[in-house]
Amino acid sequence: MISGGLGSGDLEAWFQNLMLSAGGEKSEGKGAAMAGWKDLPMELLLRIISLLDDRMVIVASAVCTGWRDSLCLGLTNLSLSWCKNNMNSLVQSLVPKFTKLQVLTLRQDRPQLEDIAVETVANYCHDLRDLDLSKSFRLTDRSLHALAHGCPRLTKLNISGCSAFSDSALAYLTDYCRNLKNLNLCGCVRAATDSALQAIAYNCGQLQTLILGWCEGVSDNGVTSLAVGCPDLRALDLCGCVLITDESVIALANGCPRLRSLGLYYCKNITDRAMYSLANSRVKSKHGLWGSMQNNSDEKEGLMNLNISQCTALTPPAVQAVCDSFPALHTCPERHSLIISGCLNLTSVHCACAVQAQRVSFSADCLVGSLILTLANFCDSYFESDISISTLLDPIWILSMVWSCIF
Repeated sequence: MISGGLGSGDLEAWFQNLMLSAGGEKSEGKGAAMAGWKDLPMELLLRIISLLDDRMVIVASAVCTGWRDSLCLGLTNLSLSWCKNNMNSLVQSLVPKFTKLQVLTLRQDRPQLEDIAVETVANYCHDLRDLDLSKSFRLTDRSLHALAHGCPRLTKLNISGCSAFSDSALAYLTDYCRNLKNLNLCGCVRAATDSALQAIAYNCGQLQTLILGWCEGVSDNGVTSLAVGCPDLRALDLCGCVLITDESVIALANGCPRLRSLGLYYCKNITDRAMYSLANSRVKSKHGLWGSMQNNSDEKEGLMNLNISQCTALTPPAVQAVCDSFPALHTCPERHSLIISGCLNLTSVHCACAVQAQRVSFSADCLVGSLILTLANFCDSYFESDISISTLLDPIWILSMVWSCIF
């Protein structure tokens, strides 16, 4: 990796050393040789740049117009999350150079971004697919409106913690960005409402992942709309959505056969009825009611992660039914994908591999007991009978004794 602070003289010396180490002599019939580091082919330059961190990419873009132009055409992934100060200005100065960006990460430890920076992104990065604006507390609806018009190809958007966005602005965005597959709305209390979820269900039928953690305004109306409009949903986080009831889980069990991860942490209104609906959905899939699942081995796995921590209304039989229906759910420490912390009454629930381990342990205990009994019989046979030493050492006699003790 190239260290910081390289000037043109340093680059010239570095290039000369590179040419000398490679032979440095011009070969006839092989085209023009490179006269300096500025003549590096774009493919080679982009390969070198791919080995650098994002800060050095920015430095490289300022070396010369040739490098800047090459980076403008070839750079597709950029993260500025390392910037602790002046991210707003940095975005405005850099983004116009990198118009081919497809992935842009602007996650912040403390709020810096303002609407003008996001508007710059929308004005120049029309091919953007993945945008992370998490913890951008200063952004307003202006940003979502700009993204709606400037970045219609978005497939992944993280606006978690952006508490100033409204549900009407989010609905407006989904009307233009209809290719969204991954949407993180964690903590977006004003934006993530039933009205917004209904717009998402109507506009974003390809949605696969939706994070709604601690969006307390979400109710069954919004979730049931998602179950109808987004049948390809794979992961849904409803942790802290305290208004959710069994109706939401039943709708998801019936409408989203590809659901792999479901977070219901602190959804205290969830009862056994929801668990049995999940278990029954697995039974239905095995009987071919969702024929599309039969053609894909991955689809047969069903739920792979379920968080029901603090769902204190659930009982062991209902949760055990879910665990038995979905082999990928585990309570064992090594895999632990069925999370039941805070539910002391569910400690008896065990996955299939945990039960198997108990059976193996029980069988081992039985075998040890049998061997001890066999040893005792050997001793009794030797001291209480006239059996000779040669008989005791006879393999056939030993096997017969072991067989009789065990069976």
